[in-house]
Amino acid sequence: MTTAQTQELDVQPTPLALLLLGREADPRSERGVECPGDLPSASDPDLVARARAAKEKLGDKVFVLGHHYQRDEVIQFADVTGDSFKLARDAAARPEAEYIVFCGVHFMAESADILTSDDQKVVLPDLAAGCSMADMATAEQVAECWDVLTEAGIAEQVVPVSYMNSSADIKAFTGKHGGTICTSSNAKRALDWAFEQGEKVLFLPDQHLGRNTAVRDMGMSLEDCVLYNPHKPNGGLTVEELRAAKMILWRGHCSVHGRFSLDSVNDVRERIPGVNVLVHPECKHEVVAAADYVGSTEYIIKALEAAPAGSKWAIGTELNLVRRLANRFAAEDKEIVFLDKTVCFCSTMNRIDLPHLVWTLESLAEGTLVNRIEVDKETEAFAKLALERMLALP
Repeated sequence: MTTAQTQELDVQPTPLALLLLGREADPRSERGVECPGDLPSASDPDLVARARAAKEKLGDKVFVLGHHYQRDEVIQFADVTGDSFKLARDAAARPEAEYIVFCGVHFMAESADILTSDDQKVVLPDLAAGCSMADMATAEQVAECWDVLTEAGIAEQVVPVSYMNSSADIKAFTGKHGGTICTSSNAKRALDWAFEQGEKVLFLPDQHLGRNTAVRDMGMSLEDCVLYNPHKPNGGLTVEELRAAKMILWRGHCSVHGRFSLDSVNDVRERIPGVNVLVHPECKHEVVAAADYVGSTEYIIKALEAAPAGSKWAIGTELNLVRRLANRFAAEDKEIVFLDKTVCFCSTMNRIDLPHLVWTLESLAEGTLVNRIEVDKETEAFAKLALERMLALP
């Protein structure tokens, strides 16, 4: 359609269309922010030495956190490694560190800022390291969803449960409306708690973790779950469907874990007889149902640590972690392969590379604060309330 035809029809581009066309910016989005300053070249042979020197100069003033999905070149400089919530708690347990350098993605750094003291400064080496899943639920969309639930007459029965992989705004919404946060490790405990508070759960933003936990771990049926699509009027659901549902699942997913399919499982079983299939609960329901074991990144690591020598494993999670585990346990004759034939890194997590880390550490060592992640006080208060409810779970 030509511009003239568009004008003739009086068609106005939506904010989303402008964003996709690159003509507008979304200040609340986790993506698309440029880092100031000049990064060292990725081919600089002295990057490792420079990172070590800057970290040594900073001493106890800096605490570097490395998520399991980070590349090895970054993980080598992490003081601790773990999943997003473990790292945020580790940061809070180091009050003497003036700078918390979070090698992860934006929502993780936000959580660290919420849980650390006002004197500590949380830094993200690349501000464009966002999370596609977290981006799938904006504050405006969730507020509109709550209006839909209110109009359907069920909002008072609904308790929001938000996955850790969500923005501070969504965590604040959750806290404000009496809900809690969950991780992939404690999702069942969080849902058990929520159903003690109300009759229904609005699960944000990962549909697969919500569905898998409800059906696989809590004995619900797939019919107990409905999928709320924020891009459709009323979420694409009727009032009757909303009233009948126990689990209202947000239409969000992890771009990495969503790639794994039932074909991936069947193919690896044919290629490697006797293989154990171990997947993350962010995978699709049919993949989880076909797997031998299901669990968080921490669960995956512990399962492989306890696995007998000579055992064979196909892992359905991010490739950096799978490769690291394969190398770690090769000496114990444990065969560990990536579940899918297609190589798939978390593209946003991989934005944190050695040049960004070197630039960050050298800037801090020179007394220049860069890329600080700071959650506003009102958002922080309600988000912290939701996080504290999770910490209080039995």
